[in-house]
Amino acid sequence: MKKTFLLSVLASGCLTLSTQALSEQAPFAIAIHGGAGTIEKAKFTPEQEKAYRAKLAEAVEAGYTVLEKGGESLDAITTAIEVLEQSPYFNAGRGAVYTYDGSHELDASIMDGRNRQAGAVAGVKHIESPIQLARLVMDNSVHVMLSGQGAEEFAKEQGVALIENNIFDTKHRYEALLKAKQKLEKATSKNYQAAHKALPTNYKMGTVGAVALDKNGNLAAGTSTGGMTAKRFGRIGDSPVIGAGTFAENDSCAVSATGHGEYFIRYSVASDICARVKYQNKTIEQAGDEVINQVLAPIGGTGGVIIVDAKGHISMPFNTSGMYRASKSNTQATFVGIFKNQ
Repeated sequence: MKKTFLLSVLASGCLTLSTQALSEQAPFAIAIHGGAGTIEKAKFTPEQEKAYRAKLAEAVEAGYTVLEKGGESLDAITTAIEVLEQSPYFNAGRGAVYTYDGSHELDASIMDGRNRQAGAVAGVKHIESPIQLARLVMDNSVHVMLSGQGAEEFAKEQGVALIENNIFDTKHRYEALLKAKQKLEKATSKNYQAAHKALPTNYKMGTVGAVALDKNGNLAAGTSTGGMTAKRFGRIGDSPVIGAGTFAENDSCAVSATGHGEYFIRYSVASDICARVKYQNKTIEQAGDEVINQVLAPIGGTGGVIIVDAKGHISMPFNTSGMYRASKSNTQATFVGIFKNQ
């Protein structure tokens, strides 16, 4: 009887220790997005919706696996973003939109929350994975942002193979370009600004990104995009701009943005959210809602963000009809959403 009692006590103790160990486990989390905009369920066939959700799930699971095995947040977000860059569904990498002259110009950035180290590339035309090149800029250069031909020269020095620009060609993006150009040419005003403002919102946005917290308490954020449909004059949006489209700091949070880039640049969206968390002691839910819905929305700034904080909390606010998004943490099962009602 004493033996049975002892075994019972030991088993109870082990259970208590196991529960305690689980509760004390260092938090880790990841969130991803595939762009925000006029994304309505009625425009999707069941097969299309299933395919989009599957790709979002694949990306978030790939990043989560890195974290679960003890990997760094930088590696997790890079892994997740590369999955999205390789998909024609999203406006980054293989799914990049067309510029006005019918080519593709890609942007990306990445930031390490431990030390605010960051890397970015803008206007590259022959790089298969812009997020990987942004990582190389951060790790192996003395600069933060490289652009165009210079960025590609750096890529060659780093052993990155350049590819033909037409590898990014897709039928649906080309059709979108033709429609955008028709709308621009039919605009009653010859003023470029007025004509461009007449374009529907969806022509002005589309991005992929990821934010993560690893088991060591380090945050990271990354964003990659093909930019804006029918963009001209070497236009660069918020995605490669640290503080606008991407920001990470261990003392506050990690943010990746998607939306009409000009607004996100002018209002320093990513860094503003983290500043509200750090200096005003706001939660990421409060800070994200304030910037996306109270600062941007009233002035016509459309889009959304994904946010992770130092405790593994996740928030994904947006002010459009939808945002491709997914998340997972050691305390939250895989979530995948597309529309307002998920």
